[in-house]
Amino acid sequence: MSERNTKGWREAIRAWRRMTPEERYRRHLESIPRSVANSMAIEGEPVDEQWLRERLADQLRQRATSKPPQAS
Repeated sequence: MSERNTKGWREAIRAWRRMTPEERYRRHLESIPRSVANSMAIEGEPVDEQWLRERLADQLRQRATSKPPQAS
């Protein structure tokens, strides 16, 4: 592996570690629609990535606005 490639992945790791847990979680969620769309395409069942992004956004909005469970 070249020194240039080594520096690239090392900096990517440092940048990831500097992120807040919230930012890491947001980036993880953003990656899901592309991953699902790619997997479905490989299986011969293509699905629109934008549609998946919209469904995920809807789910996150519903989750954010729903009442938290009552503590017993």
